[in-house]
Amino acid sequence: MSGSAAIRLSVTGRVQGVGFRPAVYRLAAELGLSGGVRNTGRAVVIEIQGPASALEEFRRRLPGVVPGLAHVESVETEPLAQALPAGFRILESERTESDGRARIPADLATCPDCLRELLDPADRRHRYPFINCTRCGPRYTIIESLPYDRARTSMRAFPLCADCRAEYQDPADRRFHAEPVACAACGPRLSLCDARGNPLPGDPLAGSIERLRQGRILALKGLGGFHLAVDASREEAVRELRRRKRRGRKPLALMVADLVAVRRLARLSAEEAALLESPARPIVLLDTQAASPVAGAAAPGLSRLGVMLPYTPLHHLLCREFPALVMTSGNRSEEPIARENDEALERLADLADAFLLHDREIRVSCDDSVAYLRDREPALVRRSRGFAPEPLPLPGAPDGLLAVGAQMKNTFCLVRGEQAYLSQHIGDLDNPVTLEHFRRSLEQLSRLTGIRPQYVCCDRHPDYGSTNLARELGLPLMAVQHHHAHLAAALADAGVEGSAIGLCLDGTGLGDDGTIWGGEVLVGSAAEYRRAARLLPFVLPGGDAAVREPWRTSVGLLLAAGGEELARSARALCGDDRLFSGVVAAARRGVNAPVCSSLGRLFDGVSALLGICPRADYDGQAAAELEAAAGELAGTPFDAPLRREGALLEIDWRPMLRQLLEQRDRGAPIGLLSARFHRTVAEGFIACCREIRRQGGPERVAFSGGCFMNRRLDEALETGLRREGFSVIVHRRVPANDGGLCLGQAAVAAARKEVFSCASRSR
Repeated sequence: MSGSAAIRLSVTGRVQGVGFRPAVYRLAAELGLSGGVRNTGRAVVIEIQGPASALEEFRRRLPGVVPGLAHVESVETEPLAQALPAGFRILESERTESDGRARIPADLATCPDCLRELLDPADRRHRYPFINCTRCGPRYTIIESLPYDRARTSMRAFPLCADCRAEYQDPADRRFHAEPVACAACGPRLSLCDARGNPLPGDPLAGSIERLRQGRILALKGLGGFHLAVDASREEAVRELRRRKRRGRKPLALMVADLVAVRRLARLSAEEAALLESPARPIVLLDTQAASPVAGAAAPGLSRLGVMLPYTPLHHLLCREFPALVMTSGNRSEEPIARENDEALERLADLADAFLLHDREIRVSCDDSVAYLRDREPALVRRSRGFAPEPLPLPGAPDGLLAVGAQMKNTFCLVRGEQAYLSQHIGDLDNPVTLEHFRRSLEQLSRLTGIRPQYVCCDRHPDYGSTNLARELGLPLMAVQHHHAHLAAALADAGVEGSAIGLCLDGTGLGDDGTIWGGEVLVGSAAEYRRAARLLPFVLPGGDAAVREPWRTSVGLLLAAGGEELARSARALCGDDRLFSGVVAAARRGVNAPVCSSLGRLFDGVSALLGICPRADYDGQAAAELEAAAGELAGTPFDAPLRREGALLEIDWRPMLRQLLEQRDRGAPIGLLSARFHRTVAEGFIACCREIRRQGGPERVAFSGGCFMNRRLDEALETGLRREGFSVIVHRRVPANDGGLCLGQAAVAAARKEVFSCASRSR
């Protein structure tokens, strides 16, 4: 080509699996350029040749033709000496080892165009449950390795038919190089069987709908694993699901067809509607409508519902037949979600009446994400499908760093190129099944990113499953204090450097002094910290048993507030005189009664004392129901003075507790007492921050820890601190609870690389 030049562009970012190559093809064809575009394990590589003016126009316009879900991070340009063949093509991918720069695409909800075709009787994909295009469909959950091509996904088992291949090869079609493309003639198919795995006759989708209408429990294979579904309007069916799953009062997520159906159940702002309809399609926590027909069954004792919209064609087809479906994770309590057909039939056989299966294999299991609106902006409670494994920037972090997270709500992350790739939600590492899920997920993410762990950081608690997994690797190891990791996570999430006051408020974390922390005010950064303030400590009778039985925590609080005589006033909360007397006696002597300063446990104990939740079915229940009891009530604070204990400030909650009990015994409304308790806690921590600043501390405060799932406490603290002139740093992209802890661990390791020490082999 006379007067032409040739260049190579290496494009990194979220540019695989989002329609980027077809967009490049169309731009190059429009400008008459020759060459090609291909995926590699590290980048999308574009080689183009043409007049200099056309090449410059291509580079200028490239960011503007990027599909909506793509994101270009960098473009490296170099000249090419050789001439390129005429015409422009999408070339076969080059399987190079990933260097951590190629983004792994997240799964995307069904787009409006595919939904329109799904519901159009004249379309050849009418009611086909696996319809997708370059703008939607499975990604992360079907990928085996990068570069992202059909041959490296579980779709390789389904050769394209002539019609689908024509679409795949047509630059004008939106399925041009859509890797999961399929239709009823060549793609995945549904099947329906009973709990023993015996095939059931008839159309699988129609049979599933009929069984749901009969009040049966359906195990449904979705995008990243199985759901258990029932008709949410059938109270008996919901109760039966709870019984079989041993779910107790733990809230159940709902899936409904559209925003009209959402508004029948919950109050909905424009921002919440946008979050529900976003490509990630998370479960969104919404305030319930007063007359919601399913609130009591789905979320007993709570004021918020978890609601999501359909995100696969199969979900759309099911939800159009019901006002609302319970759509909860397909697992036993505390186990990871079931992933494949045989596994589900084995693990869920006594939970479900029928199984709606399909033959597309799931490579990476991925639970639903959970989000809510905080100050009209999204914030995550659980980061998983639709978000994982999208990386977050982590300046200074060494390549090959693995942060294994905590015991509860576990996630982990791998670091390369100052990017932290966060895993999907793993769960609570209390059983071998979840530990194996962790190991498998680590191997998968390591393979996909090309990151081989060279360093590892973990929690300081010696008995966490994640700590033991870290030791097994035999790599240089750094143990990070739990609440320091929370502070660092909040700073890293917000992209903030330097020091802050950290309100690190949760249920449990091993402290530097060997006691249980959880009501902590730290001052520091990712590199260092000091403990500046805390809740006045108290004993936790029975240790971990107190988490399940908050009446035990009330005994510890009462012993601290007034001694054994006051503690015995809680006898009725236990219901077993002999057990109660033993617990009080053991706690008084300090037997199996660890010392704690945990705000989460303080919430539990007060919830029990107000008769709201003496016994809990799930983590956080007592606190959540205490928050719900307050409703919209306002209340003046009780007394909770600051006192000095050596170098530490302490919030002395004992006067508050005595006043609360006095008001309770006089018949004050429980909701009002809850409101006053929340206000007292908020004012106590605001006073701590004010005093720390007076002594030269920072002007900004970071919020982290599971207690910030409590919206009332969160809002009261932020409002009060801003009124005092503080700036406030909050979580958005990773959860404030332990689901974000791995990011904090990695941030601490990035700031303190020199203190890595060699780990011993597994004990």
